[in-house]
Amino acid sequence: MHFSKLLAVASLATVALAHPGPYAHVSKREVARRDGLSKRCANHVARFNEKRWKRNTFGKRSRGNTTVQIQTEAPYYEVIQNDTCVLTPEVTEGPYIWPRSQTLRQDMTEDQPGVPLWLDVGVLDMATCEPLEGVLVDFWHCNATGSYSSFTGLSPNTAFPTLLEQLNITDFEIGTTDLHTDDTTFLRGMWPTDANGMMEMKTVFPGFYIERAIHIHVQVHTDWTIRENGTIAYGNTVSTGQVYFEEELEEKIMALEPYASHTEINRTTNAVDSVFSQDTANGYNPVISIVPIDGKDVTKGMVGYITVGVDTTAIE
Repeated sequence: MHFSKLLAVASLATVALAHPGPYAHVSKREVARRDGLSKRCANHVARFNEKRWKRNTFGKRSRGNTTVQIQTEAPYYEVIQNDTCVLTPEVTEGPYIWPRSQTLRQDMTEDQPGVPLWLDVGVLDMATCEPLEGVLVDFWHCNATGSYSSFTGLSPNTAFPTLLEQLNITDFEIGTTDLHTDDTTFLRGMWPTDANGMMEMKTVFPGFYIERAIHIHVQVHTDWTIRENGTIAYGNTVSTGQVYFEEELEEKIMALEPYASHTEINRTTNAVDSVFSQDTANGYNPVISIVPIDGKDVTKGMVGYITVGVDTTAIE
């Protein structure tokens, strides 16, 4: 058995030019059911609303079916917040997923320049309205000038259908067609949730590529095992989607280097991005809450928070 894929904060329910391929649509009745789960949990989540301002707690934990000794830095947010606790339909991963480069680590920055971003995610079991411990939260996003690791040979300034034409690919299928061009791993990483359903990943603020708003891909895995090289060997994927940022914040960050050097194409805003418009339908909120790391200036670094709700009742 496996859980149906869904993300509490984002979806890819329709086709975008940058992410072609078939997308299953969930019925309005099912969307309403999941929305009801979210509303039912709202009051429960409110009692978790606390913050952690110190970032110096360490410990070791065992996760999944494989015992992994982890020395972990405590997240800025100690427990699940009530900023965003919503559900979206089943989604797909997009063409730039490459599991062989998704690595167990709490800092996926590598040598990539950009504004520091600590991304805190709270994972909630929508069946019980309680934090979900020991699930693996998986991230990947492009760098400051729009390139994804493992795909650096593909231009971020060329529309995806044109890329496929250049590669002479006529039967592209997400998750099946191999487009990766190299073995780079920057801005890809995974980390498990703690007893409070919380985890944190250090990265940099993403840039943009053609026809897509700035976003971060997220997956949640249960019953996971890890290979010796730190990549995931097996796991039930229970949540897949994308998270975004406020337009005002994006304008401020994109004015900085190295983001400002990406002048070959115009940036797609949230307002005109076709995937974002679907992700915000039905009252869903896929936008990350941000606070400056120094309490004043987001250009010096920031902490982002969002809640992912996993519908553990949706077992096929």
